[in-house]
Amino acid sequence: MPEPEIPDELLGDYARILTDVAATGRRLTRDELEDRRRLGRQAAETGFQLRALVVRHLAATRADWPLAPSVDGASTDSVLAAVEQAVDAFAEGFERAQRMTVRREEAARREFIDDLLYGRSDLGRLAERATRFGLRLSRAHAVAVAAGPEAYTETDSVPRTVEAALLARFGGRKILITTKDGRLICIAPGSQPDVLRFFAKQAHAATDGGRVAVGRPHNGPGGVVHSYDEALDALDLAERMDLEDPVLYAADLLVYPVLTRDRQAMADLVRSQLGPLQRARGGAEPLLKTLTVYFEAGCVAAETARRLSLSVRALTYRLERIHQLTGSDPSDPMHRYTLQTAVIGARLLDWPAKEL
Repeated sequence: MPEPEIPDELLGDYARILTDVAATGRRLTRDELEDRRRLGRQAAETGFQLRALVVRHLAATRADWPLAPSVDGASTDSVLAAVEQAVDAFAEGFERAQRMTVRREEAARREFIDDLLYGRSDLGRLAERATRFGLRLSRAHAVAVAAGPEAYTETDSVPRTVEAALLARFGGRKILITTKDGRLICIAPGSQPDVLRFFAKQAHAATDGGRVAVGRPHNGPGGVVHSYDEALDALDLAERMDLEDPVLYAADLLVYPVLTRDRQAMADLVRSQLGPLQRARGGAEPLLKTLTVYFEAGCVAAETARRLSLSVRALTYRLERIHQLTGSDPSDPMHRYTLQTAVIGARLLDWPAKEL
């Protein structure tokens, strides 16, 4: 498709300036330079490309080259200097207008992201604004959040690297990549989980091993907030539970919010089942860690001992001590579920570091 023709109005009195300069050898006046900047801003706001505008100026220079000799015989040098001044001032105005446009776009984008992720603004209006940024909020979307060793902004190299990788692979998809509170955010259609999997892989690598959490897909503008909150909760849970997985899916962690929905009941369970461990020499921490690793190892004594750098005999002693203190035998299937639930609750509630 051919580019639109640039109107003569955007050149202003360019031809007259060249003729006058050729006759007098003068430089452009302050008013003339300011007028060139104004025309540059106008051209940018109209939507023309700077390259095409420079070509148009050069074409006009060739067509309107003054034929009258100058007083001092330096017509060519004077005219070329005037061309340089005029084009430079025009480009300066053009670039200023573009920077202002970019800043306005960035401000509008940031305002939209804040409203979207915090659930502010009218949902219908939010859905209308979303189309400007490539999202169709009438459909289900999921959100992935990546946290690295440092806080990131949209202008940092890490977000740009991740965004470039996603756009190179999924250029035609409706994806929004941004940052929020120092974390990387990716919003993608819920029907395209491959996008968020790829984002997780790229973000984990770009953040030097940072952790990524992916919320479940939900419908509508409110669904984006819901998925975002799920991803944040998963990151917080991973921190409290010392989960090692680099990528966490909220759908796989639903048992934890269920367990903590009644916080008082969970606190009572922890106190009643694990509270007696505080009477052990060294406090509850060593025995609580033993239980944690024992359950993670599938209640296999040899594997648990290896992970704790203990002999099987020393591990057996610890398990017997736990049985003595709590009255619950970790190796007994009837007691195991209650103990394991209490251990999960202790980690979620940060016990015994915090009083319940």
